[in-house]
Amino acid sequence: MTVETGAAGGPRRRRAYIGSFTSAGGLGVLVAAVDEASGALTVLGGADDVPDPSYLALSPDGDTLYAVSERPEGAVAAYRVTGDKPELTGPPVAVGDGPTHLAPHAGHVLTADYGSGGVTAVPLRADGTLAAPASGTLWHTGSGPDPRRQQEPHAHQVLPDPSGRRFLGVDLGTDSVRVCALEGGVPVVHHETPLRPGSGPRHLAFHPGANDHPDGEPGGSYAYVLNELAPTVTVCRWNASDGLLEALGETSVLPGAPEGDAYPSGLAVSPDGRFVWTATRGTDVLSVLAVEGDGLRLITTVPCGGHWPRALAQAAGFLYVANERSGDVTWFTIDPDTGVPARGGSIEAPAASCVVLDL
Repeated sequence: MTVETGAAGGPRRRRAYIGSFTSAGGLGVLVAAVDEASGALTVLGGADDVPDPSYLALSPDGDTLYAVSERPEGAVAAYRVTGDKPELTGPPVAVGDGPTHLAPHAGHVLTADYGSGGVTAVPLRADGTLAAPASGTLWHTGSGPDPRRQQEPHAHQVLPDPSGRRFLGVDLGTDSVRVCALEGGVPVVHHETPLRPGSGPRHLAFHPGANDHPDGEPGGSYAYVLNELAPTVTVCRWNASDGLLEALGETSVLPGAPEGDAYPSGLAVSPDGRFVWTATRGTDVLSVLAVEGDGLRLITTVPCGGHWPRALAQAAGFLYVANERSGDVTWFTIDPDTGVPARGGSIEAPAASCVVLDL
């Protein structure tokens, strides 16, 4: 039997990292152990030395955790997470206003700066720590038809493509996704894909088939864009060789017209590529969609286990939901045949905003 090991040579830790809004009573960054059999979480420790660490991302080796500080004076921080308590590795580095997402890519950490509407790159040292200052920022331009939410660009997510050659920036304010690259540490646009005006794209996830063809394939593979201002998912064709994203069509994540608020927030794709899951705030549901060729079909919705599900993560047959306003993280077991999640339990996590899994 092969035993998976971590960087220090011991048994690999199964951990969940939870971000939160300290300005709303959150505890900062929490570390929780994950029970492999049940998916249950047990809080081990935390750190509150960075305000509003609303989104987190792990380094490839799992030893460093990066966190945005979602404040008008935005910043990114790096923690060492080889133990049960995150240890800040140095002072946070300034980025754009109101960063909402981040990802390591090509020797840098990239942040999606919602408030100032752009993507910032911060260099990484060989040990994974941050090197100040930021090496460059790509300022988005444009707007959308929503007079309240789309008067200007609002970058909401930044995500490397599966080949690792490019990254994609999802902008809610301009109804578009930008395919980009780093040139000398500066983000530059390779191609911009327009989506339906007023849809308000928030997050993107790749179909696992995209991982199988890093140089592209005839017909391409797929990516899914979750739209916050219209409760839908846009299915896109992804051509990795050319770095092109093409919108194919939209599918609703709700069975009918919502009564009241309905703001989709997080999405995840099953490892076998058969299902897509989304979370929607206001209606407080998880949606299960079946992947059918170059489209999606809504199967059902289930309660999210709390109120205002801000983020969704999946791994090892489980779904985890950060319910911001009820202050908890709920886990679900996924039926492998139907894709439907069944609630397993929850832990208290005030103002929870993000869950990142190291499984």
